Amino acid sequence: MANYEKLDHWSLRAQKEGYPARSVYKLKEMDEKFGLFPAGRNRSNPFRVLDLGAAPGSWSLYALRKLGGGLFLSAADLSPLSRQYDKGLFGGDNVFFIQGDITAAETRKALLAHGPYALVMSDAAPATMGNRSVDTLRSLTLAEMALDYAEAALEKGGNLAVKVFQGGDTADILKRIRELFKTGKSFKPAACRRESFETYYLGLERR
Repeated sequence: MANYEKLDHWSLRAQKEGYPARSVYKLKEMDEKFGLFPAGRNRSNPFRVLDLGAAPGSWSLYALRKLGGGLFLSAADLSPLSRQYDKGLFGGDNVFFIQGDITAAETRKALLAHGPYALVMSDAAPATMGNRSVDTLRSLTLAEMALDYAEAALEKGGNLAVKVFQGGDTADILKRIRELFKTGKSFKPAACRRESFETYYLGLERR
């Protein structure tokens, strides 16, 4: 297992800029490259986002800071969102958070009720075992679940960003994304750890 206890450049930067985790820079790079979050939305016409595996909350916080009241955010995780840096944003009336299992029927029903969404994003990762085959398989299950949510709740023209561990049957996920979206691609942000085998699949413009 890699030792992630020592804070690197990205982790220190996250602390300085008020985010609970370094993962924010992965989303930021994808947003800057692929235009995931548009400008010009307001409370009467919010940009609706579903964040799966949201805790500790860096991706959700990035979206809220970027779009403010022009965002409606639904988010879910087994763990609570960190309130260390949010300055009340997670308590706004434009945020719906459910602490629960995204694979559970009641969680899914609650999240879908707040759709349809313009963006489904998932940085969810399994509890790793140190066995790449097992970890990849568990990651694949979470990625498939995110794609299921996208298929059920993403509006036409909407986008998907989902983390996967490379290997196994991940090519099947990308194939399915390319069937559902006009564009499907793999992208590894600079903030991914060099030794990590994680990457991100993007589905752009749902058919």
